[in-house]
Amino acid sequence: MRLQESLSAAANRRRLPAILLALSIGTAGGALFQWLGLPLAWMLGAMTATTIAAVSGLPIALPMRLRNLMVVVLGVMLGSAFTPDLLERLPQWTGSLAALFLYVAVATALCQVYYRRFGGYDRTTAYFAAAPGGITEMILAGSALGGDERAISLSHAARILLIVLVLPIGFQLFGGYEPADRPPLGDAASTIPLQDVAILLLCGVVGFFAARRARLPAGALVGPMVLSAAVHLSGLTDSRPPGGLVAAAQLVVGASIGTRFVGILLATILRALALAVGATVLLLVITAAFGLALHALTGLPTQAVLLAFAPGGVAEMSLIALALGIDAAYVATHHVIRIFIIVVAAPFTFRLLRWHRPRRE
Repeated sequence: MRLQESLSAAANRRRLPAILLALSIGTAGGALFQWLGLPLAWMLGAMTATTIAAVSGLPIALPMRLRNLMVVVLGVMLGSAFTPDLLERLPQWTGSLAALFLYVAVATALCQVYYRRFGGYDRTTAYFAAAPGGITEMILAGSALGGDERAISLSHAARILLIVLVLPIGFQLFGGYEPADRPPLGDAASTIPLQDVAILLLCGVVGFFAARRARLPAGALVGPMVLSAAVHLSGLTDSRPPGGLVAAAQLVVGASIGTRFVGILLATILRALALAVGATVLLLVITAAFGLALHALTGLPTQAVLLAFAPGGVAEMSLIALALGIDAAYVATHHVIRIFIIVVAAPFTFRLLRWHRPRRE
């Protein structure tokens, strides 16, 4: 055990320059986007800058533990959007939550056909590359069932990159969301009572370890979010994490997307991005169709439905909702349920359709 700990510590020390470089590049990108007045500047700027750095071959890295730590902060932040008045709005979500099952089925089926036809992927790879969510789980399940792990990984990474980049800027250009209109993310640190600091800290720590013990998908986000939602719904606190800490969390989450492209040949990345552009356009068209239909049927705001159904990461889409002042509780709830649907149903459905062919050793 001591030998393993020593080796792990040594590995982290060797990676430290790469980690510091990634954070420095991400900070520079975030500061530039903030100066330009772009939405969700710290996440989008860090993501863009580190992606360019990764494609350029710079030695950058970001440990998963750091990302998980910051995702815990975002989980607590998202939980604060579940205010007591939310209970009156819950019945309005029934229709869109039911439609989410149909959306997942339609999006997966059409994207699978796309990857088979235009990407030349085998059936297993196309299926798990198409399922819109649960990136880690889809990579593990797909590779275990004989799919191409790198193709699945690149498909999901490129999809999230494009969705996260396109949606906030699109909302600003066409949705009328001006920088001055955006609510601040988080409270001023000096205004949070010490009792509330302790409550928020407990939500993060207890929620994280409880979710990990229960092996929940996206547990670093879901556990703290559920616990934070419970204390905010009960009225125990109405405080949110400090704004500076939320900005740092955005930066790390954005940089973690960019560092996924480290060590991959430029030609491979460009092909994955080209395929992802087509898949993303297809998914956004499907999302828009569901958004407009649900708005007509239920009266829910189209912007909220679009963000709730858009196939990006749970943390990323929820952050966009927070940044643009759209109902973050509605958006986060739909994305968490989408991930559960895909993680549970995708491998089961794949086997049910008898597409599985055991991988030859």
